[in-house]
Parts: sequence; structure tokens; C-alpha cells
Amino acid sequence: MKKLSLLNVTLLVALLLGVVSCKESDDATEKAVFAGNIVDVVSQEIFPAEITIKEGKIASIVRTEDEYANYILPGFIDSHIHIESTLMTPENYAHVAVANGVVAAVCDPHEIANVLGVDGIDYMIENGKKARFHFNYMLPSCVPSTTFETAGYTINAEQVAQLITRDDIVGLAEMMNAPGVIYEDAEVMAKIAVAKSAGKPIDGHAPKVTGEDLRKYVAAGISTDHECSSVEEAKEKLDLGMKIIIREGSAACNFESLHTIIADYPDMTMFCSDDMYPDDVSEIGYINGLVRRSVAQGHPLWNVLRAACYTPVKHYQLKSGLLQVGDPADFIVVDNLTEFTILSTYIGGQEVYNSQSDVSGNISTGYVPSKSFTLNKFNAKEISAEQLQVRCEGKKMKVITATEGSLITGVEIVEPKSDAEGNVITDVEAGIAKLVVYNRYSDSENVVPQVAYIKGFDLQKGALASTIAHDSHNIIALGCNDEDIASLINLLIKEQGGIAVCDGKNTKCLPLPIAGLMTTLNADKVSEKHIELKHMAKSMGCTINAPFMTLAFMALPVIPNLKLTDMYLFDGVTFSPTSLWVE
Repeated sequence: MKKLSLLNVTLLVALLLGVVSCKESDDATEKAVFAGNIVDVVSQEIFPAEITIKEGKIASIVRTEDEYANYILPGFIDSHIHIESTLMTPENYAHVAVANGVVAAVCDPHEIANVLGVDGIDYMIENGKKARFHFNYMLPSCVPSTTFETAGYTINAEQVAQLITRDDIVGLAEMMNAPGVIYEDAEVMAKIAVAKSAGKPIDGHAPKVTGEDLRKYVAAGISTDHECSSVEEAKEKLDLGMKIIIREGSAACNFESLHTIIADYPDMTMFCSDDMYPDDVSEIGYINGLVRRSVAQGHPLWNVLRAACYTPVKHYQLKSGLLQVGDPADFIVVDNLTEFTILSTYIGGQEVYNSQSDVSGNISTGYVPSKSFTLNKFNAKEISAEQLQVRCEGKKMKVITATEGSLITGVEIVEPKSDAEGNVITDVEAGIAKLVVYNRYSDSENVVPQVAYIKGFDLQKGALASTIAHDSHNIIALGCNDEDIASLINLLIKEQGGIAVCDGKNTKCLPLPIAGLMTTLNADKVSEKHIELKHMAKSMGCTINAPFMTLAFMALPVIPNLKLTDMYLFDGVTFSPTSLWVE
């Protein structure tokens, strides 16, 4: 190569990776040169070239006749994620992202906003500035997601109008109140109107919405959906002009059902994780895993890379680079275009990940947040096991049915099993456990835990509990007996948030002191503790692969069919409270 005489020890490592990197003085300004096979997603061609980077941007790309072993391509983008669902702060999440070739994320801080409101959003933005990573925050549109649950905060249309114009807000996040859009609720439509006036995209959330209702929803200006569970559902939305984000998270796994749309709608498809634990990232892959799986399914490389890089940048008007002259120097180096093993990741021309050496310190910006934040809201009083008892009031009752890999629940009508006092009890043989949701925000004596029954987890003993319960994040617990359920709820009240398991004798807990959603632990520590909890749950008979993520969605009323909030058993089809009992 031309500049070998300038290489130092660090650059020799880069040579081994197939990328030449050097620095030289040019009018007192540092510049760096990289060489490799350029994967140009804009022109859709691959060619050997040298890239010159100056002041964090690509100054030139000059084609060469050289041969290189590896490939340089734009970094991947997660087109919809709740960082809170990784259990980590944005700063710590970024370390995981860059190691998997992700340089940017479109983030919806909806979870922490439901707990702490605007202060929660600002905390996420400020914490993210500590890492060299492109965090692109949307403004939560539904805080709370419905009026049928208790949240810690409300963000109304007037506040949305004030916040949506901020430079650090890139759009209006998923509009989960589909009925509010369809029936033109004034508050909902006002939020949409100010986002449109600001020229910012609006994300959707419309599971199972179809026909005329869907046409009204799309006509309102909502441009994406990440809740499709079938190709038929996706195609109906695509044909109306929506972009579909294929989601593969810890609980909701839609890639296998939806990947064929990559072939038919290459410019209308994106990828996201939505909700994924860090241990699942290492086990099943992140956006790089979806790229690898898509290529293995036979999809053309350019279609796949448009979904992973190009389309999200254009749709959300992101500042992330696409490996073009003048762009920010955000790119990744991979060994080949089938496995996409990440060798190194660069953001703004700075190497933030290298598979062969520790450059993790380079991801830190040294930024110090400009203000301190109140990081939690927890007022619940402890409960007793007796408060969880349910009197048998009929011969038939509704049971929520949970399914592996899906957030959509079913309904099963069963004959309740009761004790000598006439209280409904769990039926382990039939796989029926008790589900409890308890308001974390109020200390009123009038607050009582809501109780329902659920199948699908197959728990044989003990209980699980968490303060991650989408979207309002009250305490949610599932178990085989009232004593274990109550003990875990009280433990989480004492810890002011966390995930916990009790097998009847032993108890384990991962405290989540930040809004009851996150910890300051890094990915390795979070993964280690989460895996312990998950293994303990499985030792108790649980058959759901992501038990805590799945449990969290059993309280989300905007996804059908039957869910439990801190106020009601809720029918997500009629969008109204319903009785446990069948008349």
C-alpha cells in the first residue's frame, strides 16, 4: 500500500484486518485513510477504494486496483427500540450496539416517560451524550398508552406541541391509541397535527388493524408499523404506503413470518429489535443477525442493506453516514458478506469497536450531563397474600393464553378450580397460574391489586415478578400461590424496582433502581444476572424462552386480545374493560 511507511503498531493491526489506516498532517488538520472493498448501498456496487476522513467526515473515496480481504459498509441502524428494555442505560447499551455493527438507533423513551415524564426523556437524551453513538429520540405519543391503566405521568397534546420542535427530537413515536386515531379523538389528532406541522415522521402501532379502520389510521399521516405478525397484515399496510419494520426481539419474533416482504417491498422495509435483553443479543444476534439471516434466506444483498442502513436514514432523516463523500464517517468493517462478522466499527471516523483489541474507551465522549435527575417514582404499600384471593363468582371464567414468540394473547374459557372457602386457586396440572398487576404509583389505602389467570408459562411452583410492565410499568407478578406472589411484590417495593424469582424457598432479584426499568450495570453483568433469573424460572417449569419480557406485555392493553392492567381485566378487541367471569 502507498502509505506503509507511516504505519505504527496500531495500524499494523488494521492491516491484518484488511483496512489501512494512517494519519498525516494536511494544513494542520488530521486526516485518516482507510482502504478496502467499499459496499456502496446508494449506487449498489462493490469496488476497492481508499477513503479519506477529515474532521469526522468522508472527504474523498478514490477507487484503486488493489485487492482487499474485507468489506467496508455503512453501519447498521435499529429502526425502533426502547433502550429501557435492554435493562441498561443508553451509555451502556451503546457498547453492545457498536460491537454488533449498529451505529444508530431510533429510540422511543416511552417506558421511562410513563414513569417520569419529560424528565425521563431528558435523562435518556443526556445519558446518551456520554457515548459516541447516534441516538435519535422520538417523542412518546401515548403517555399513558390508554386511560385504562395508571401511569406515573401524562404528556398531553399541549406538551407535545412544545417538545416536538426540539432539535433532539426526530419524530413522534408509535401512536398506540389506534382507536383514538380511527375515531378522531381530539387529543390524539392534535398530537399528530403538530408532528406533521413540524415536518417530522410519525411511527405507528396498529396490531390487527385492518380494512377501513386501517385506511383511516394511515390517512392520518402515520408512516410505519412494527407490530405485524403475518405477511398478509404487512402487505395490507405496505399497499397503503406504510413502511414495515421487521421486529426480532426477546419476546416478539416476527422475522420468519415477515422476511419475504424484503423481496417484494425492498424500499419499504426496515429492521428493529424493539425490546431485547443483552444476553439475547449475544445469543441470537442483533441487526447484524437479521442481515445475516436475510442473506441466508436468499434475499439480494442490496435489498437487505437498504433495510438495515439506507431506508431508516432516509425515512427518519438521520445524520448517520451512508459511506458517501461529505457524510459522517460512520461505517463498519466485516470479514465477508454472508456471515457479516463485525471486525471494527467507526463513528465520526473514531474506532469505537475492534474485535482484536480493546478500544472500548474510544466510545466515551466524556460528556457530563448539565443537570441531575430524579430517577424513580415508587409509592406502593406492601400487600398481604390474602389481598390476592379471588372469590369464585361463576361456573366459567376467562383465562389469558400466552404464546411463545408473540405479544398477542388469546382467551380460553375454563371451569375455575376453587378451595374449601370458595376462592379460585391456580391449577398447575392445567397450566393455569395467577396473574397480578399492582399500582406502584399510589400509596392510597383504596388501591388493590388486580388479579386474573393465565396459561402458557407452565410454571409448576413459585412465582415471577417485575416492575417492567408495559407500558405504565406497575408491578406485575405471576405465580402458583399467593404467598410467593405477595413476597416478590413486597421485595420489589422494598428495592424500588427490579426483576425477581422465588421457587418457594430461594429468591433472586436484579434491582432496577432507575425508574424501576434500568440498572447502571454493564451488559456483561446484566446478562449474567438475567440469565440466572431465567434459568431459575425454567427450573420451576417455565416454558417461555423470554419469561420476563413476555410477562411484561401481559399488562399492555393496546395489544389484543386479553390483558390485565392495574385497573381492569381488559379486552383489547373491544378496547374496553371486561369481567373475569362468563355469564
